[in-house]
This record gives sequence, structure tokens and C-alpha cells, in this order.
Amino acid sequence: MYSLNAPVPASVARLASGLAADLLDASVRQRHTLVVKRLGEDDPGGLADAARAVVAGTEPFPARVTGVGTFRDPPSGAAPVAYLGVESPGLRRLHRRLCERVEPVEGIEGDDYVPHVTVARGGDADRLAGREADAAWTVDRLQVWAGDYGEPVESIALP
Repeated sequence: MYSLNAPVPASVARLASGLAADLLDASVRQRHTLVVKRLGEDDPGGLADAARAVVAGTEPFPARVTGVGTFRDPPSGAAPVAYLGVESPGLRRLHRRLCERVEPVEGIEGDDYVPHVTVARGGDADRLAGREADAAWTVDRLQVWAGDYGEPVESIALP
């Protein structure tokens, strides 16, 4: 599965890792990113072209971590999921534009989209629910992410 992600700064990754250190038996996320839109299984070159066309002209935009939440019943994978909630009107606008071009994944995109950075899944991940967390940054580039490989395959700078 390919996705378009916003890389998070080191300060957000450290925040997530610091929270995860309080967990005993959850599966902790090692690499932290913010999914903007899932793109599908197709050729990554074509997906990147489609994403680039939608992203063209998008100015860098602010994003802010607003606290820790949990998904108690995620559509897939182990539950619960502890995450850093992210507020960003610019991110939401970009997500909506991408959903017009690439079909939204039912239950997690479109109106159901919750911008977040996953901290941990399963086990005692719900212990983090409601904790305070605050960090801000400017999203100035995006990455086409290859889920099968767990790494970016292309970077797209915002003008």
C-alpha cells in the first residue's frame, strides 16, 4: 500500500517515543509519520504523479499536536491505538482535495479522517489516553510512502 505522508519533525518523534516509554506491552511504532491520504496498491510512479498534480500550488501549512487520543476499535490491526492528535486546517483541505482524485478508504478517510501520528498499538496502549502533548511545525514537504518497505519512495516539496 502506498500513501502520501507528511514527515514529522524530530521534536514530534521524540514526543511519541517518550510517551511510548511508559508502555509495558504495546507494540510501539518506531518510525513516525502523518498519513495525508492512502493512495492504493498501483505503480508508485503513477500514484506520485496523481498526488503531485493535486499538491501543485499547495503552500506550506502549520500543524500542531493537540494531545493523546486512542482508537479503541480501529478498522484493522491490534487495538487500542494510541496516537498524537494533529490539528491542521491546511492538512484537512489537502486531504479533501486528494479524496476527490483518489477514492477515500471507507471508515478512515473522507469525513472519517482523523489526522494523527501513531504512537503504539495493542496491549496497554490505552494507558496514554488523555495525556497532554503539544508540538507545532510547518509541513513543507510530503512523501510518497511504500508501506511494504516502510520507507519513502519520493519526496514532494511544497513551494
